[in-house]
Amino acid sequence: MSSHGTSPVLVGRAAELRTLLDHAHAARTGGAGTILIGGDAGVGKSRLLREFAEQVPGGPVVAGGCLELGVDGLPFAPFVTVLRHLLHELGQERFASLVTGGGKELARLLPELGEQPGEHREARNRLFEEVLRVLAGAAEPAGLTVVLEDLHWADAATRDLLVFLVRNLDTAHVQIVASYRSDDLHRSHPLRRLIPELERLPTVGHLTLRPLSPEEVAQQAAAIRRRELAPEQAAALYERTAGNPLFVESFLDSCDLGDILDSPVPSQPRELLLAGVDRLPERARSVVRIASVGAVSGDHVGHALLAHVAGLGFDELDEALGAAVNANVLRVDGEGYRFRHSLLREAVHQELLPGAHARLHLRFAEALEVRPDLVPADRLAAVQAHHFHAAHELPRALSAAWWAAVRAGEALAFAEQLRMLERVIELWDRVPEPGALVDADLVEVLRHAVMAAFESGEFRRGRELADLALSLLPDTDDAGTRTRRAVLLRSRGRIRIQLGDDAAMEDLLAALDLHPPEHHGYGWLLAIIARELMLRGGTLPTDRLAAGMLALDSTHCRLTAAELATEALARSTEHGDFCAVSDAVITLGTVQGETGDVEAGIRSMRRGIALAVEIHEPELELRGIGNLSSLLRDFGRHHEALELTGHGLERARELSMLRSKGAFVALNRAEIMFELGDLHEAAVLIDAALSWSPAPLHASLLKVLRGRVALARGDQAAVAASLADLRTDRVLVTGRVQSVMSLAMLTMEAALAEGEALRALDIALRTFERVDVRAGACYRWEFSSLAARALAASRDAVAGLPEHAEQAAGLRRRLLDVHETITAHGPARAAHHDMVLAWIAVFDGAAPEVLRDAWERAVASGSSTEYRLAHAEALLQAADAAACCGDRVLARERLRSAADIAKEFGAALLELRVTDLARRLGLSLDASASAPPSAPAGLTARETEVLRLLARGYTNAQIATELFISAKTASVHVSRILAKLDLPNRGQAAARARDLGLG
Repeated sequence: MSSHGTSPVLVGRAAELRTLLDHAHAARTGGAGTILIGGDAGVGKSRLLREFAEQVPGGPVVAGGCLELGVDGLPFAPFVTVLRHLLHELGQERFASLVTGGGKELARLLPELGEQPGEHREARNRLFEEVLRVLAGAAEPAGLTVVLEDLHWADAATRDLLVFLVRNLDTAHVQIVASYRSDDLHRSHPLRRLIPELERLPTVGHLTLRPLSPEEVAQQAAAIRRRELAPEQAAALYERTAGNPLFVESFLDSCDLGDILDSPVPSQPRELLLAGVDRLPERARSVVRIASVGAVSGDHVGHALLAHVAGLGFDELDEALGAAVNANVLRVDGEGYRFRHSLLREAVHQELLPGAHARLHLRFAEALEVRPDLVPADRLAAVQAHHFHAAHELPRALSAAWWAAVRAGEALAFAEQLRMLERVIELWDRVPEPGALVDADLVEVLRHAVMAAFESGEFRRGRELADLALSLLPDTDDAGTRTRRAVLLRSRGRIRIQLGDDAAMEDLLAALDLHPPEHHGYGWLLAIIARELMLRGGTLPTDRLAAGMLALDSTHCRLTAAELATEALARSTEHGDFCAVSDAVITLGTVQGETGDVEAGIRSMRRGIALAVEIHEPELELRGIGNLSSLLRDFGRHHEALELTGHGLERARELSMLRSKGAFVALNRAEIMFELGDLHEAAVLIDAALSWSPAPLHASLLKVLRGRVALARGDQAAVAASLADLRTDRVLVTGRVQSVMSLAMLTMEAALAEGEALRALDIALRTFERVDVRAGACYRWEFSSLAARALAASRDAVAGLPEHAEQAAGLRRRLLDVHETITAHGPARAAHHDMVLAWIAVFDGAAPEVLRDAWERAVASGSSTEYRLAHAEALLQAADAAACCGDRVLARERLRSAADIAKEFGAALLELRVTDLARRLGLSLDASASAPPSAPAGLTARETEVLRLLARGYTNAQIATELFISAKTASVHVSRILAKLDLPNRGQAAARARDLGLG
């Protein structure tokens, strides 16, 4: 039986091939574009891409493959291959001319470009920019196609760079085509979040390769066999392969034509894949097994490395490789070989016995010690780490993993750096004298791992690593140990902030006690603490700072957040730490805005943001954007804030920081949308932000806002689910004022919606007792307004209950304290301020005219703001108050305005309350109607409402109270109803009402 291999013609992919070619033409004649190709393993993605590459007209096509998941620590692998291809094609001089400074940062990826630059914070951004410039330059004049295969194996650094390029290539004539295995995307796979995010961009398209149809399987088989199959043979082949082209090929390769119906199909795809290998001569099978161990980079193994490890003569090796290539097990790929399919390599590798597995990996690792030139320098350490670890050569595996981690850190690939450092830590106690292998002790390795965990967003693992490092430090008080402990405490404190852990401040203050004030980094520590003090409403004892080191001319015993930020600014300026300068300036601007100096606060924050941009510190840039948008929103400048947060999210996407800082910006943006009444868009954004797997702190706040949006939309099931989820969330019960108040607002609103006024009262009072509400920045007025509403709702419930009455009185005192001690700067704060006073007047049982005037003031102040839902609430209460004063015209006007807002924004709960009040008042919400619609049996609208209440068994006094009329007027209405319906008494009137559907 001869080997048949792949089909000489591409079957079933004409439409997809045309789509790719049209996309290439559009990129070469218009602007950059990206297309993602997904499909199961073996469905034909690689074959489609090969056909496409052969037919693309114009400029070059360069390809790079991602590495299998088992090979950690090789960041940017496909892009390194792409860049190396371009370097060889363009020449070093032309290549270097495409980037500013000759491509210094690219030396991190391509050592042949020269010495790597030193460490600096903006290195990652510059590296991404240089890659972008190279691709854009190489695309001139005829265009460029970049193919990235096996994106499901992409490391975090590769994904970040891909997102950056997709969002920033703009008008460059570059086409990016990236393929991935859809069946490898498990629930937690990062591509499950990344792909939908990319697909929302207008420049990104998507192709999904489906299995072949029965007719197409028959065509493929006919092309491979060079003759058509009998119908029953084709049907059997389709049934047993499910249309997977790779399995069709493997099946046809494993049996003769006459055996298709009679031969049993192997139980696992591995057996199908290995069938062709099993038919090779022994020497060829041996070389294929060796190649399966060495092909760790996109299923590729270089010829020189394979020859070195195989140890065969030239003729013997050529004969073996020729047999494998002819059998379509291996394919020639540049200066080496690639397996026909990655599943085939995996299947061969998994067949190795344990002894052979270890020996072959060791031979590859030792070959690279003797001939390190056999793999690119940027991959050497990671490849050696993989082989030594698989060979159980632990000392050498540890050393190689350490240098692979160093390499990943230099390339700013923090997730890969963390994985390699985790391997070092895992092996530390299993090898003799590990410190001599890495020139560091375990605490130093752990410190690097903690930093890598923070930068990659692995906060919980970072805390565990920091705990371990601190436990291993000796219990001595020498300067070196104190400094190491301070640095670890600072790092753990920063991680705990992201986890919403109250112990963060303990760590930061302990670090402050240990950190030498004259050392670089002291100002940064002060800036971090100042930020936390601002968010917690606390102060710091002056004596916590080193004696004689206070730059401030202060006689206070305690420093405020603003004073500590000023101190941080002075220290950071002195040390030239502009990162800390930016952080401190943003904090100062936030405090200035909160205390009423809005324009000064805006100027300070814009200065801090500009500095962050200048020094390439995107984390601080996005922090500043979030804080500034919050200030603008707090002062009623919602649309400015909306524009700013839109820019912030774009920056987060460009910089691949959606998870770490994008969620913070998204939270601010969603809060703005919520206050503007854009409930649908807020919900969509919240769900998207939660899909980014943000830090626990931001995730918890997003969940709270999701619950509030659901409540406003009347989605009780979603509200219940949110509350159940948050009951076990400990993040929101920390000392951060805004976290506590955020959860309190949701639970108060839910209690009020369920008519549980006493529960809402208790929540409000306990929140005041737990945190200083006055320090709540943009939440304090909204919270106070909700707390005042809970107070008003409890008026009747506390009557006759002394304990609850005392609680209500205490809440009233606290609300008035906020009113008297915090100036309501700006129209937005003034609107909430007026609502607080109006609710207090309701609780006090003020005269109807007093209530009407109070709510009219709230309506007037709210009309000049963009708080649409809060304004609708004021209109609703103003309508109620106007009706109590007998002003039905004003009541109808206010109700209609509230109804319009509720309906426009889908605020179902508010709309229900508006409709209910209109029904009780007998007012029509239809502003276009010239007269109320005809009532049943000729009754007026008011008489219909009275009849509805008669059906419920109401007395005249109860009807009067419900409809805001006198008992005498209610009696007149009842008499008229009886006359019109020709009924003798109220009982029969109630029965008739039920007949009319009014019961």
